[in-house]
Amino acid sequence: MFSDPANLTLANMSELLKKREISSEDLTQAFLERIEGLNPDINAYITIDRAGAITAAKEADKRLDAKQGEPLTGIPIGVKDLFCTKGILTTCASKILNNFIPPYESTVTSRLKGAGAVILGKTNMDEFAMGSSNETSHFGVVKNPWDKSRIPGGSSGGSAAAVSAGMGSATIGTDTGGSIRQPAALTGITGLKPTYGRVSRFGMIAFASSLDQAGPMTKTAEDAAILLQAMAGHDPKDATSIDAPVPDYMANLGDGLQGRKIGIPEEYFASGLSPDVARVIEDAKKQLTELGAELVPVSLPTTKHAIPTYYILAPAEASSNLARYDGIRFGYRCENPEDIRDLFFRTRAEGFGNEVKRRIMLGTYVLSSGYYDAYYLKAQKVRRLIADDFKAAFSKVDLLLAPTTPDTAFKLGEKTNDPVQMYLSDIFTINVNLAGLPAISIPCGFDKDNLPIGMQLIGRPLDESGILSAAHAYQQATQWHTRSPIL
Repeated sequence: MFSDPANLTLANMSELLKKREISSEDLTQAFLERIEGLNPDINAYITIDRAGAITAAKEADKRLDAKQGEPLTGIPIGVKDLFCTKGILTTCASKILNNFIPPYESTVTSRLKGAGAVILGKTNMDEFAMGSSNETSHFGVVKNPWDKSRIPGGSSGGSAAAVSAGMGSATIGTDTGGSIRQPAALTGITGLKPTYGRVSRFGMIAFASSLDQAGPMTKTAEDAAILLQAMAGHDPKDATSIDAPVPDYMANLGDGLQGRKIGIPEEYFASGLSPDVARVIEDAKKQLTELGAELVPVSLPTTKHAIPTYYILAPAEASSNLARYDGIRFGYRCENPEDIRDLFFRTRAEGFGNEVKRRIMLGTYVLSSGYYDAYYLKAQKVRRLIADDFKAAFSKVDLLLAPTTPDTAFKLGEKTNDPVQMYLSDIFTINVNLAGLPAISIPCGFDKDNLPIGMQLIGRPLDESGILSAAHAYQQATQWHTRSPIL
């Protein structure tokens, strides 16, 4: 029986499984026991699929015994609870979907299962992915494994906490305005947001359709490359899916940083950055130059417009996407409605949490007659300017370096009564989503309270290989990604 999987990377596990030094069933059982021991406190999982995971692990062992395994065969992972999983509860952490069992499978989970991955369960999240702290879930807050009085980040906070606490070799999250990278930074793990359209959104319950993108949350860039290899690729079921070849991410992982130009956007190092984060990022810059990179100052002048632009566009799309939750076709329904109007009003009032209601109301307002041109249309024009800023920067450099978050994890409840301060948690990540670019957050140090700090590397469209190889080179030269919380 394999008893302690917490400190192994996905790549380590894959090698041990391939050599048959461990079995997938034993590995899966060890993770399930760890989840059952830690989840009541950390609350990283909403649903644990013990029976399904053990069955899948046994099938994986048969494939491995027959030497038919792939890099993900037999690897136990968690999946954010907004990917439809056939026959398994899928809630989006909302009361309005607390009884929804999908009759079909998302493309992401289908591809992962096809590659032999074992799904341990569905991870907690901010309701409908709306939040930056994982405090809006109908199923309770998620705690940061490094300090359980603090938030893990959001909206993929459950996925981040699960990897950080060793409750899965890796997890799948989604990133609409930073929801993979921000929690990855705050929990000391690696989080990759691919180019918009690189990974299929079919079966991924929508928040903001032009921004949402699925990606891996792992211990290392190498692990992220393994997962992305299985997830990426064109999907005819998704109209936004990019029909472009998928490179061999593992083959390109060793490209290194020698001779590569890294842009340093001045706007990301202005006021508002905590002294600890600034110090750690400066140390990371030095390390990158020692690895052969050239640092080049660049400017992204529309950065200051990112927050207002995002919080017009994302709620507008949310108000349209969430109109389907009306108590008629699926999900929660209020009791004893008087008429159809009462059914709609009470179902949505009782089924949605406050943050979701806030964003629906804001989105409906900016799309309404008389306000569409003043807000929504103008925001779309600014979005194009933001994308043009990045295009100009990438004419001079190969990738960009920035902090992932302005500060480390804050206390639970500290910002719940101040939505604007909460929204500012994503100030360094939102622009990437507005421009549809790939970016990765990796651990690069700790603050005075021993809380993790992350930096992000931003790449050109479809250059996941470039940011993965840069992140891998940094991790080969440092040890920040190897540190784990004491639980």
